[in-house]
Amino acid sequence: MKIVSLIFQILVALGLLNVWVLRFHKQTPFRGGGARSMPEEFAAYGLPNWSLWAVGGLKILCALCLLAGIWMQGLVAPAAGILSLLMTAALAMHFKVRDPLVKSLPAGTVLAMVAVILANAR
Repeated sequence: MKIVSLIFQILVALGLLNVWVLRFHKQTPFRGGGARSMPEEFAAYGLPNWSLWAVGGLKILCALCLLAGIWMQGLVAPAAGILSLLMTAALAMHFKVRDPLVKSLPAGTVLAMVAVILANAR
């Protein structure tokens, strides 16, 4: 199970970096409330602009900690714990704006993967 956890660690980290760095201003089928970019998505949720940067910074930091956690195990559990809270909040935001269930798939999948990571963290 440790190898599955390690694979999930890498997948979650690269996925978050993809979304928050490479696809930040790009449209995806999973953006909440009909938004076409990350700033529009946070606006659709009714969140203040500062929250976009706070959440984004936390997610990027957690992604980097998961990658560094390959060599420094002590970083994995805190990063996965923070991500579990952020993904739960993301699911709540999709629910808040009454998105179709498919738009919640990435957040739900990441939440499931970080649960496995947390269960296997040393």
